[in-house]
Amino acid sequence: MAATQSQDLLKTPLFDTHEKWGGRMVGFAGFAMPVQYKGVIAEHEQTRNSASLFDVSHMGQVVVTGPDHETTARALETLMPGDLVGLNPGEMRYTLLLNDEGGIEDDLIVTRPGEDDSDGILMIVFNAGRKDHDVAILKEKLGDSVKVETFWERGLMALQGPKAADVLARYCDLPSKLSFMNAAATTIEGMDVYVSRSGYTGEDGFELSVSPDDAVKLAELLVSNEEVEPAGLGARDSLRLEAGLCLYGHDMDDKRDPISAGLIFAIGKGRRVEGGFAGAPVVQKIIKDGASEKRVGVKFEGRLPVREGAKIVDGDGNEIGVVTSGTFGPTIGAPVAFAYVPAELAKLGTELTAMVRGKAVNGVVEKLPFTPANYVRL
Repeated sequence: MAATQSQDLLKTPLFDTHEKWGGRMVGFAGFAMPVQYKGVIAEHEQTRNSASLFDVSHMGQVVVTGPDHETTARALETLMPGDLVGLNPGEMRYTLLLNDEGGIEDDLIVTRPGEDDSDGILMIVFNAGRKDHDVAILKEKLGDSVKVETFWERGLMALQGPKAADVLARYCDLPSKLSFMNAAATTIEGMDVYVSRSGYTGEDGFELSVSPDDAVKLAELLVSNEEVEPAGLGARDSLRLEAGLCLYGHDMDDKRDPISAGLIFAIGKGRRVEGGFAGAPVVQKIIKDGASEKRVGVKFEGRLPVREGAKIVDGDGNEIGVVTSGTFGPTIGAPVAFAYVPAELAKLGTELTAMVRGKAVNGVVEKLPFTPANYVRL
């Protein structure tokens, strides 16, 4: 059902703007969101070649506050395996919210603000469909040791692509100062904006958190630049898949451990030994013994997309794995997918077969990401 026909879907501050721009609205994680404007492939290529603006206001912005950085970071480290104590002011860290069985409750980004009055504050961005669930875990597990505040109403948009820095530099000096996975506050034409430099596309890009009252003004300002076009969820999905990036609820969930998901990098190197986080004994054992199955990237022959749920089969047609995300990769020019397969089949170059509507489609395990990352490290 179209989002505009449902009374149950929430709206971001940019809902009316999406409709004005011609966005095709659909329901996603409880929100009315644009899946595309001019077309998924056009928006995908726009992001790879110039710059696109994505609305990600549906995601969960949270602020956790304690008396000082170490107190706040150590509290979160009881639930997350990332090195949060070691975050320097202005730095960001990708990590995971784990349960006691080592399963992934969510993947997220934690930021330590660098402003003078921000000691003891850590900012988190959760996935849209998990944010209420995640905050409930934080409040239950952390109790009164820290304060957890939600900012669901704030606008959040992602300016992504090789021209993103040039565009943003017209309004502030952060593109020349921020390296990949760093963040800072700025002012853009009188609007207070918190800017981070990361992205879910594999391209250079920035996330801009802004008051809901200023969200439309900021979005229209950015799109007024000739290099920028609005883009929807469809292109966001194909871009992240080519970039080798997981999507929660598809490529990982609360039953999946970080090692089999290929996310060991989200566990601090010291913490892999020290533990002290939810599910640590389980995760440490898998690190030691190895995962029985692994997420791999697969490039398939032909042009027919191999979608989520497609079975990976052996020569006798027996199911040995499953595709968790799949699409046609416009930049690659071929179908690409993530699949979970037995660890012995996860080696690069291994040939795999997927079944699509009763037809066998051949593929090869390839190194991730499928496209080179273009993040900027100053």
